[in-house]
Amino acid sequence: QVQLVESGGGLVQPGGSLRLSCAASGIIFSNHVMRWFRQAPGKQRELVATISSGSTSNYYDPVKGRFTISRDNAKNTVYLQMDKLKPEDTAVYFCNAVGTLFEDYWGQGTQVTVSS
Repeated sequence: QVQLVESGGGLVQPGGSLRLSCAASGIIFSNHVMRWFRQAPGKQRELVATISSGSTSNYYDPVKGRFTISRDNAKNTVYLQMDKLKPEDTAVYFCNAVGTLFEDYWGQGTQVTVSS
């Protein structure tokens, strides 16, 4: 059974930082592209960051220079370091894994709220 479990969300003031984690089980983690999405109330889910099996990363323009995606294949975990947070970053953040046959899996999401 595949499971992706996100953690690390919470309430933070503008300009603050949070680090999200996503622990995977039931998949060969090192073979999967890992992605972070987010969905704000009333908006479509949007791709935030991607990291390949070889650790090449890509970012959605609004988060470039503020967010950093990384992975630890020994721990089957992907991270999203979020710095200089803005109120518009408020959303539920989801972890996603995409396999070599394009099968994909989702976590349950973790809430990030940026507010003073």
